[in-house]
Amino acid sequence: MLIDDVEIEIRAGHGGKGAVAFNKNMKSLGPVGGSGGRGGSVYAEGVSDLTALRQFRFKKVFSAEDGRDGRGQFRDGYNAGDLILKLPIGTVAHNLISGREINFEKTGERILLAKGGLGGKGNFQFRSSTNTTPRFAQPGLPGENFAFRLELKFIADIGLVGLPNVGKSSLLNELTNAKSKVANYLFTTLEPNLGAYYELILADIPGLIEGSSSGRGLGIKFLRHIERTHILFHLISAESSDPLKDYETIRKELGAWNMALLEKPERLFLTKSDLVTPAELNKKLSALKKIDPRVMAISVNDPKSLKKVEKILNNIKNE
Repeated sequence: MLIDDVEIEIRAGHGGKGAVAFNKNMKSLGPVGGSGGRGGSVYAEGVSDLTALRQFRFKKVFSAEDGRDGRGQFRDGYNAGDLILKLPIGTVAHNLISGREINFEKTGERILLAKGGLGGKGNFQFRSSTNTTPRFAQPGLPGENFAFRLELKFIADIGLVGLPNVGKSSLLNELTNAKSKVANYLFTTLEPNLGAYYELILADIPGLIEGSSSGRGLGIKFLRHIERTHILFHLISAESSDPLKDYETIRKELGAWNMALLEKPERLFLTKSDLVTPAELNKKLSALKKIDPRVMAISVNDPKSLKKVEKILNNIKNE
């Protein structure tokens, strides 16, 4: 099960308190209270593992350690270690307190989420010519505490979109080493799948239906994954009784979710071409050419048509 939307609470560590202490050695009187250590901060680091949000499925609160308190004889408290959370690249971290949004787009990118509190000064730090025996020290400062919503939006070069059961998973499997589940019924794909065609990342977006943008089915869950794809491969089944209606249905849902999706470059494919007669195939191709003159009929059972798709991918890769 892919976890792609979760809320957590993070707590940075508090700073340790400063000490009030005096030297007890003969002829060495004076303040010797050490300062408190810094509390641990909370960072998030981008990783390539798209399942990394699973760690937040049951555990919802993550805390860094507090800094140690200062002690006598000038002994400062230890600084606490930082807490590093691993987030998949493509994650948007929404700070529900401040409203800040943080995007993780690179593997190894590390960003501060909550800063640890500074340690308090011990009484040694407050000595002066007018106060040689300060009897006070600072408490440690509290660490930051935030609630975050972690939303995964795939970063892919190409997103495969279309109605359910149009062959998106099958095409992904043929073009990449992905092993997406394939079967001849609606909603075979219940979560997005990724595959790599050389350095191009292809995302198989589960089938959308009419009303997806308003919450019908699982549409909203998947529409956000399309937002960060660079190019859309729009797949329509040759078995459809009305390919033009299928095309408009998907475009309507994309626009209702985010008008920017309609501005993305798009290639149109008529899939399952081997399951209809040549006459029926040509009729449906002619209808779709009014939308995209480059529309192409393909089938995962036709190596020649797959070679044409690979040629398109190679051109995209070399741009």
